[in-house]
Amino acid sequence: MPVYRTPDDRFAGLPGFPFDPHYVEINGLRIHYVDEGAGETVLCLHGEPTWSFLYRKMIPPLAARHRVLAPDFVGFGRSDKFTERDEYSFELHTDTLRGFVEALDLRDVTLVVHDWGGLVGLAVAAAHPERFARLVIMNTFLPTGEEQKSAAFLRWRQFVEAHPDLDVGRVVAMGTAHPEAVPRHAYDAPFPTAASKAGAAAWPLMVPMTPADPVAPAMRRAREQLAAWNKPAFVLFADEDPVLGRAHPFFRDLIPTTAAEPEVLIKDASHFLQEDQGEQIATHILAFIERSS
Repeated sequence: MPVYRTPDDRFAGLPGFPFDPHYVEINGLRIHYVDEGAGETVLCLHGEPTWSFLYRKMIPPLAARHRVLAPDFVGFGRSDKFTERDEYSFELHTDTLRGFVEALDLRDVTLVVHDWGGLVGLAVAAAHPERFARLVIMNTFLPTGEEQKSAAFLRWRQFVEAHPDLDVGRVVAMGTAHPEAVPRHAYDAPFPTAASKAGAAAWPLMVPMTPADPVAPAMRRAREQLAAWNKPAFVLFADEDPVLGRAHPFFRDLIPTTAAEPEVLIKDASHFLQEDQGEQIATHILAFIERSS
């Protein structure tokens, strides 16, 4: 079980990311997180193949009123990375997130999820609602293997399976509305070797393609639990996401409390909407927390 730790100098001088690193050990692995501000906790979870850098535009305005935590999942950012793809599992990520919440004794959390951060984060929140006060759901889904996948996702999955040594910076840039503005080197920073990208190569292949796939039962369970969710929930999606842009009605139909909130579609934004419109998204989240407190 070889573990890789990205050298610190890879993260020096990244644009718009002046935040001091913080670490906690979870199940023998060093997990990195950003910890800014004070007050009620806003926990921001990244997806594939990004890291906490994705939230850099949102952290300062959110931290002006709240404590903002943005961890890196195992295999991403400054967190430890397994170098073999088969070391990664859905249980690894949910166990790590659960351990993170318990180690920091987080309570009354506003959970902000995106992409794979949604699959992992919503599963954990649904199973442990006592730790969470509200949900903010962005460009994600809870796939059970029964739904039809978008052509864009199928192409992406096939590409990752055939080319696990991902050009991460390019992948992120192509998932934005303005790829020319994306600091690609910052998304490449955690991954100086092909082996360090094993976690990024593993996530797309975990998405259930049939109801019998390993992650499908956890997704069905999360759906069942969220159908009974009785705390505030806010659905906020980009309007131009070719992969998940049509998933927002699913959450509004699934989670009863979303009916109390306006549906927000962020214009001029694609899959990585935090990169495209981070400041605007933070404004929406702050207003949601205020009116649902």
